[in-house]
Amino acid sequence: MTEELFREDAYLKSCDAQVVKINDLGGIILDRTVFYPTGGGQPGDNGKINDIEIVTTIMDRDTGEIVHVPSEGQILPDMGVNVTATIDWDKRYLHMRMHSGLHLLCAAVPCGVTGGQIGALKSRLDFDIGDLTLDKEEITRKINELQQGNYDLFSSWITDVEMDANSDLIRTMSVKPPRKGGRVRLMHIGKNIDLQPCGGTHVKNTSEIRGLRVSKIENKGKRNRRVNIIFDE
Repeated sequence: MTEELFREDAYLKSCDAQVVKINDLGGIILDRTVFYPTGGGQPGDNGKINDIEIVTTIMDRDTGEIVHVPSEGQILPDMGVNVTATIDWDKRYLHMRMHSGLHLLCAAVPCGVTGGQIGALKSRLDFDIGDLTLDKEEITRKINELQQGNYDLFSSWITDVEMDANSDLIRTMSVKPPRKGGRVRLMHIGKNIDLQPCGGTHVKNTSEIRGLRVSKIENKGKRNRRVNIIFDE
């Protein structure tokens, strides 16, 4: 299995690695990587492996392999060769800020999450609001108060058994907790701002997120509301 360097340090921009496989579709599998694969609503990273353009990164559901997908017409590397993998850092950092911002949105809206999508400039979460009424300006105020609180973001791990015994930690009803090797990664914001299972990449402190604004709240059913956020800089 590929060593997932991005799990422990989301700020790594590149790494040296070895090609362990080229799959049947021309995807490149490395022994270690800084590339985040699409998952949990966060897009996979793009960038380069040596001079090979990587347009996205995915997780093969059948094999569990992290697959770096090259653009068409690239000359692929031989198995066993050493390479340098480098992500598009500017886009990744936007995803990190946005993903962390969505966790603040979770803290501001005390409802179950039914779906979500992270983008470089706009992101969204869908909430099962029940009888709650959402207000754009109030949510914007709350998330920016949290952002300005300079709270640290950090991760920890619990076992699958501990996760099953604490199902109230799961906010996203449409996505299963990111289980890996019998354990689950938790993402914390401060001591008690937000805590939930998450395998994505995040900033180290809420101050890095900078200003956010709720751009639109959409009605997606009797109980479902889609809250869209954008950077407000």
